[in-house]
Amino acid sequence: MAVFRYKMQGILDVKEKLENRAKQDFAEANMKLEAEKQKLFDLQQKKEFYLDEGVRLRLELIDVRKIRENKMAVMKMDEYIKAQNIEVNKAGKLVEKARTALQQVMVERKAHEKLKESAFQEFLKEEQANESMEIDQLTRGRVCSRHNHILCPSGQLGRSAESFVLHLSRIRDYSTALKAS
Repeated sequence: MAVFRYKMQGILDVKEKLENRAKQDFAEANMKLEAEKQKLFDLQQKKEFYLDEGVRLRLELIDVRKIRENKMAVMKMDEYIKAQNIEVNKAGKLVEKARTALQQVMVERKAHEKLKESAFQEFLKEEQANESMEIDQLTRGRVCSRHNHILCPSGQLGRSAESFVLHLSRIRDYSTALKAS
């Protein structure tokens, strides 16, 4: 049986490498998005701390300087949070861009895999047809197992087969005569 070789295997290999690279890019973008979200969460926690501290400062002995510092810290946290939200949005857009690129590469790879599969099915059909043809050629000259005669497709002795059988019978007669003497 012949070996199947896909003509565009090199292209399929390149598509698989591109898909792996796109998966890596997507994973990196996703990790960056998660890191930016964590920074945002940390800033929000810090703001909550400053707000709680501001309430505590107002309930204790009033120290105007500490209250102003606390108010400034809360305002700075608002600025940081606003800037971090922008970074989170940028990272989200990068993730979506990477996701779109990954989907496109996956579609292209799957299309090439379908082409490879159909080429393989065609190869199997051709191999089966070749095998059938070989079997047909072998069965055209069938052998009668009972008499060891070569038969034609119709089941009758063919002319070349008749002469072959006649020749074999002469050889048997000669060998029998030699044994007897």
